[in-house]
Amino acid sequence: MNFSTLFRLGENLNLDRKTLVFLRWLAITGQFLAITLVYFYLKLDFLFLIAYLILFLGLLTNLYLQFRIKSIFIKDLNASIFLIYDLIQLAALLYLTGGISNPFSILMIIPAIVSSTFLSMGTTIILGILTIILLFALSIFHYPLPGIHENSDTFPKLYLTGYVISIIIGLVFLSYFGIRFSGESKRRTDAINKVQQVLAKEYELESLGGQAAAAAHSLGTPLATINVVASELKKDLGTHNEYKKDLELLISQTKRCGEILKQISKKKIKDDEFFSKNTIENIISEIIDSFKETSSKKLILNIDEDEKKFEYQRSPELIYGLRNFIGNAVKFAKTTVEVKIKSNNKNLEVSINDDGPGFPDDIKEILGEPYIKSKSTQINSNAGTGLGTFLGKTLLERKSANLYFSKDSKLGGAKVNIVWKQKDLKANA
Repeated sequence: MNFSTLFRLGENLNLDRKTLVFLRWLAITGQFLAITLVYFYLKLDFLFLIAYLILFLGLLTNLYLQFRIKSIFIKDLNASIFLIYDLIQLAALLYLTGGISNPFSILMIIPAIVSSTFLSMGTTIILGILTIILLFALSIFHYPLPGIHENSDTFPKLYLTGYVISIIIGLVFLSYFGIRFSGESKRRTDAINKVQQVLAKEYELESLGGQAAAAAHSLGTPLATINVVASELKKDLGTHNEYKKDLELLISQTKRCGEILKQISKKKIKDDEFFSKNTIENIISEIIDSFKETSSKKLILNIDEDEKKFEYQRSPELIYGLRNFIGNAVKFAKTTVEVKIKSNNKNLEVSINDDGPGFPDDIKEILGEPYIKSKSTQINSNAGTGLGTFLGKTLLERKSANLYFSKDSKLGGAKVNIVWKQKDLKANA
């Protein structure tokens, strides 16, 4: 278990000021109504003036929070001070009204739960410990519950002890749940933001590539014209002309520009459209070729003989997603990566296989989730947190793909099956 991830250790966590102000106004209003109802309507005798004074102090602190603190978010330390005050204030009210025998004592767990959702683990622990101390103190020191005589056996000590323990159990459980829920929600939000960043970057790169290719295509004709004119001038002016060297330089530089443009645009651009349709075979071939230039490992592309060659719209989601999983296979493979393409009128399937260590057993069930890390010794400790797999999976799923992770029976390593329905691919084209 990764406690730094689970408990959000080291994160700069803040609480929205408006949220805290609203929660405190809600608590103050509820406390005011309860005190007023019990004393004036139910006619139960207790130290209501002191209770109102305690409530008034809470009101002043919330007015200060609402109008004097201007920041949108309250830092962990400042938020913890307000929550500790609220906990002590509630304990003071309970002290005047029966201690833990007061049914409202269950509300003592709220500050710790708020902290577990929005603040750090340290703050939550402090609030939890303080809550437990106050609960035990209130079980011993308190004024009698209004309407019940001090010597009454209505609440046996065993019952009160059990009640305190049950509140503590509820406190621990709900705080832990709040920590888990908040942590997972934050991690998923961060991961989704990463997806958006990657997608924006891919679109930008594709756009730049399109612009470069279109420029190369458009500049080809003017450069060819310059080359022809310069060559004709050289002929007409003869061999003894003083401009011969200048014309030769012009011709050579024009040819050089032409070669550079050929490198920029290796494929013919039709109507300056970069996001052209292409077969999945060609798209994957381009990706594999790019890895062959940087890796010594053997990359094999197998295409089913019965494959139906449909054309699909190139997209950053499709290209990045495929490149991500092929790149992972290259990274973890010992010697060989095999990519298989199989399609028919109904489905298109791309299978990416390698002879690496495969997927660790402890993360098989959560593959595709963000920020996961295996304990397996077969995997390099620096292998990452699963964010790349999450990004690739999310982007491909946006293009209607279904992904399946397993062990390759032939090569013995990891196997990623990416399956599309032909109708979905054509709909996205």
